[in-house]
Amino acid sequence: MVSNQPYSEQFRIIGKRWNEADAEASLLEELKSATLSQMMLKHGDIPVSRAEMLSKASAEWTDYVTTMVNCRKSANDLKLQLEHIRMKDREKSSDEATRRAEMRL
Repeated sequence: MVSNQPYSEQFRIIGKRWNEADAEASLLEELKSATLSQMMLKHGDIPVSRAEMLSKASAEWTDYVTTMVNCRKSANDLKLQLEHIRMKDREKSSDEATRRAEMRL
């Protein structure tokens, strides 16, 4: 993210986006068992192991897991952006401290 905004503002904006993405990914992860159970119930009165196998073999389950993983990836990508902003701020502070020290010499 190239921006003329201060690093603190960049961090706030990306941090808000990361928080929302992380919440979405976490919710999908927390609901994984409940979602599977709901899918299994659709198969009616059959053995649990068979209902689980049929549910996990379904396109619906594949879509759910794919969405869950993609949401976590998006959240992780935003987290990396936050760390990059933090690193740029530290580098800037360090460079400024070095310049001040050189000026005193």
